[in-house]
Amino acid sequence: MLENTIPDIIRQVPQTNYVLLATFLFIIGIVGVLIRRNAIIIFMSVELMLNAVNLLLITFSAYAGDAAGQVFVFFIMAVAAAEVSVGLAIIVMIYRNIRSIDVSLLDKLRG
Repeated sequence: MLENTIPDIIRQVPQTNYVLLATFLFIIGIVGVLIRRNAIIIFMSVELMLNAVNLLLITFSAYAGDAAGQVFVFFIMAVAAAEVSVGLAIIVMIYRNIRSIDVSLLDKLRG
């Protein structure tokens, strides 16, 4: 009965493939946050991790035949848009103060 509720286009790709793709995206995001020093690259890595979680929510929602996960992703994307604007404003202010976006130089902001 559950097979009839899953759309045909989703059924063509196994759920394991979606989980593996989201896992790889999340790992790339974690590595980007931990290794890179550029604030913009770190910010992009956090967004990549957020999109990996969104992919999992949509996958499990589609396979369960419930739209709740997809609605939740819509709200996550709305919050992420606000996060992007605030984060970029912070990065611009950091650049104006220390003329660099290297996060290792942020200790200079202590008064």
